[in-house]
Amino acid sequence: MIDLFMWATPNGYKISIMLEEVGLPYRVVPVDIGKGEQFDPAFLAISPNNKIPAIVDPDGPDGRPISVFESGAILFYLARKTGRFLPSTDRDRIAVMEWLMFQMGGLGPMAGQAHHFRHYAKEDIPYAVERYTAEVARLYRVMDARLAQTPFLAGEYGIADIACFPWVRRHERHGVDLATYPHVQCWYETIIARPAVIAGLLPLSDAERRGIIAHDGSHDLLFGSGQFAGNR
Repeated sequence: MIDLFMWATPNGYKISIMLEEVGLPYRVVPVDIGKGEQFDPAFLAISPNNKIPAIVDPDGPDGRPISVFESGAILFYLARKTGRFLPSTDRDRIAVMEWLMFQMGGLGPMAGQAHHFRHYAKEDIPYAVERYTAEVARLYRVMDARLAQTPFLAGEYGIADIACFPWVRRHERHGVDLATYPHVQCWYETIIARPAVIAGLLPLSDAERRGIIAHDGSHDLLFGSGQFAGNR
């Protein structure tokens, strides 16, 4: 039984979806980032960057428990562990890693900034809103061009798609009309209909509806300038 430490964010849902896809038994351990539970010493012992998600697998590569943090690393670990959603040839595997890094270094951070300045910033900063909204639109154009050539980002459905999907699922919050990107829209509708994806979106769905700013002090905890800021 893998322990999945997560909250109801796109990065958290990457891993619950992946675990459903590969059929590994898991238990969700909620880490309410709005309450600051990501700074608990026990959680920091497995995720030193104080971010969700993280996993603890009692059956690691050498038969001993192992913890893994950072969502991209977890996806890669689970793909290697199960032999699923990661091609066996070097050429095909490189394509998967390219598009996984596209999400980790581009789509996730830029969509997160667009979301922040459009919905969470305490003051309206037009330059920031325009800057990040425009960059997210550019990234959607990149995906749309790619998906015009192939049904999934790396050819076959895999961890790159699983990484990107939860962020695209929140496209409205990023100022994106999905109909503007018909190939992304087709890809999205295909993925959201998968039974494992539907199941992977169930954990903490009530918390997702409430949002991460659900407690007094959550905004400053998550987005303030103190030592505990910027922990999503």
